[in-house]
Amino acid sequence: MLHLRLIVPASRTAEVLATIEKTVGTTHVVVLPGAARNPAGDVVTCDVAREAADALLDGLRAAGLEETGSIAVENIDLSLSKRAEKAEEEAPGEAADAVLWEQLVDATHEESTLSVTFLALLAIATMIAACGVVLDNAILIVGAMAVGPEFGPLAGLSAALVRRAPRLAARSALALLVGFAAAMALTCGFSMMMDAFGLFTKGQLEADRPNTDFIWKPDMFSFVVAVLAGVAGTLSLTSAKSGALVGVAISVTTVPAAANAAVALGYGDIDQMWGSTEQLLLNLGGIVLAGTLTLVVQKTLWARHRHRLTSGRPF
Repeated sequence: MLHLRLIVPASRTAEVLATIEKTVGTTHVVVLPGAARNPAGDVVTCDVAREAADALLDGLRAAGLEETGSIAVENIDLSLSKRAEKAEEEAPGEAADAVLWEQLVDATHEESTLSVTFLALLAIATMIAACGVVLDNAILIVGAMAVGPEFGPLAGLSAALVRRAPRLAARSALALLVGFAAAMALTCGFSMMMDAFGLFTKGQLEADRPNTDFIWKPDMFSFVVAVLAGVAGTLSLTSAKSGALVGVAISVTTVPAAANAAVALGYGDIDQMWGSTEQLLLNLGGIVLAGTLTLVVQKTLWARHRHRLTSGRPF
């Protein structure tokens, strides 16, 4: 269940209540006349089943509430109420399959913003991966994958393509381009510093590395894994099952590929640099493609779901 807290101009309260009451899956409606001060108006709260929330939010936005008042949405971790159970039973579909498009756009907007924290995490992850590729240490490679924050802007780019949001697309693309460029430049400098201290050598990079050679030798399996990871990551975002993102993060070699390319560039190994770059682009493209197609399928299915709801047809 989700909890909605609305600030509504007094003249629009009746309209908002009508929108809530006609939405299947809502309950616990409370009206506090004149309780809001900034902006002034009534406070209306209600609980709604997750699978019905997207339709309700669309109705509230259509009423102009986001401009004249306020819409706040919170997750309810525990609700002991027969009415809540009934609302969830009446709502169409399953909560785990429901897509809250506004929540998805908001989450990806935050995760895809180019910030100091994003750059720092990506650079640190790439440096850890650089240690992994030089030492041929698979544990360091997995650790670097888990630290990397790149899935945020990748998901943002997919959401932007489906929602036709050019600003979000530009923000996500900027975060990816600047983020990886900065991380690779810093990692190149880091690898040269490690070489100066005798911790990295060109011989280590060019030696047989059975655990990490795959990073700069892309093949169709790389693309297949990227596509599967893109689907899993998108589903975890839309269903609010963020725990699955950890598995996605450690299954795709975006950060290790960037690290291998940076170290190879520092040592002038052009073959490894281009191979790693190809691996990086292949993985990024596969994730975005899979994420976009997954969102398109979800959007189509839920559009049919909502049409059945409004037409009164059985589910």
